[in-house]
Amino acid sequence: MKKHLAWLCLLLFLGLEGCKTSKKPRTSPRDFGPMGVRREMRAVWIATVDNIDWPSRKNLSPEEQRAEFVRLLDTHKRTGINAVFVQVRAAADAFYAKSEEPWSEWLTGKQGKAPEPFYDPMEFMIEECHRRGMEFHAWLNLNRVAHRVSKSIASNNIGKVHPEWVFEYDGYRLFNFGLPEVRDYITNVTTNIVKNYDVDGIHFDDYFYPYTVTGQTLKDEAAYQEYGRRFRSKDDWRRDNIDKLIKQISDAITAQKSYVKFGVSPFGVWRNKQDDPSGSPTQAGQTSYDNLYADTKKWMKAGWIDYMVPQIYFSTKFDKVPFRTLTLWWLDHTYGRHLYIGQGAYRVGTQDKDKTWADYSELPRQMRFIREYKEITGSVFYSSKSLVNNKFGHADSLRQNFYKEAAFPPPMPWKDRLPPLAPRQLQAKDTRNGVDLRWIAPAKARDGDEARYYAVYRYADDEEPRLLAGCYEGQTRALDRTALRGKVYTYAITALDRLHNESEAVLTSVIVRANMHARSSK
Repeated sequence: MKKHLAWLCLLLFLGLEGCKTSKKPRTSPRDFGPMGVRREMRAVWIATVDNIDWPSRKNLSPEEQRAEFVRLLDTHKRTGINAVFVQVRAAADAFYAKSEEPWSEWLTGKQGKAPEPFYDPMEFMIEECHRRGMEFHAWLNLNRVAHRVSKSIASNNIGKVHPEWVFEYDGYRLFNFGLPEVRDYITNVTTNIVKNYDVDGIHFDDYFYPYTVTGQTLKDEAAYQEYGRRFRSKDDWRRDNIDKLIKQISDAITAQKSYVKFGVSPFGVWRNKQDDPSGSPTQAGQTSYDNLYADTKKWMKAGWIDYMVPQIYFSTKFDKVPFRTLTLWWLDHTYGRHLYIGQGAYRVGTQDKDKTWADYSELPRQMRFIREYKEITGSVFYSSKSLVNNKFGHADSLRQNFYKEAAFPPPMPWKDRLPPLAPRQLQAKDTRNGVDLRWIAPAKARDGDEARYYAVYRYADDEEPRLLAGCYEGQTRALDRTALRGKVYTYAITALDRLHNESEAVLTSVIVRANMHARSSK
């Protein structure tokens, strides 16, 4: 393991060979870390339902599944992605072993059938992510008991065990959120993951109550009669049910592991201004508040969630819901929490009603707009397949431009603001193979946190500090093979904790003379 970690740290250096140092504007401490390096969530959704992203098809062997996931991670790491949101519960099922819900049919071909030979996919995915310095957020679908494309439903599926908890709508079997026992069940499923797995975050998508379909009726009248009579309307009762669920899960996560992040990715429009003066100046046909009964703005203001990822899958020139207009509305409703923009990479190159997506410059245009505002702390792209396919070279645009310089996720001071102690006894030795850096891990900080990983920076007299590498899982050694012969460099090592608080730096300088593999400075 240690040899493998050292090699990963070395690879990060090798990948930077030939890159130029750029002066970076230090506009805001929220945008940039202590060494002037950008802090930004750069994430991608990996969808498992109906084998959208991973695994690519049912009945792949466990060995093939693992190899495919590793290839995805390596591809996204090269693009500059530092977190993945993996769908581990698609329809009251599980892509992980420690669950009372049945194994997913999209993993093994039949719901309830375990991988053979056996392994725990989520445990494996988390380990591979952390080895690469990537956050792992467990993405759960809340409302589906059975998808309309489902081919098999196991006998222990909760819809069969408790059919009274479920109603049918538009070909789906969905949870009735008006029942307290349903909310308790979903909370327990969520906290079971937090308890048993080393996840960095819990993540929900936009499916609360279902999107409105003409001719379809939500069959929750009996639950409303029992639990909702005090509300002015059934709509208010439904919103209260979702409020209760979000607050209940938020409290349960914090009680279990206070460092685990909790985030939601709703439909992008909370409410249209024509229906609510505090809504966005948009003309969306459906909204999160009115159709899905999800009062997402309230959750941010109340501090129940740590980050919001509104799905702003509209182009900059779409007349009913313009990308810039909706993004600016969300900027006014962050309430001190993180705002990441959900971007529709899957729409790049499409020829639908929103024709602007046929323009190869649309996604870069959105990225430039996002970067104008320090309150936007990152992006999440839907989905993995779209970035891998790289239509119009949009993933290349991220890798070569917007994500060319590495970044760590931003810290969350409301969860933890105390940085770790600085590393100790940094030594830099000029060798024929490069500048060999070694240091000693710091003691625990006052709150008991240890260093989770280390950042390696370098600068010369004519340069600003530049992030060379992240060293993960206890690695305390790195090799810089990009140093130029004849130059004097200062190296700085900082320690970062789980929530990316960064310590003060320990420094040392070295004159590069012996490195026969580095390029000449002349």
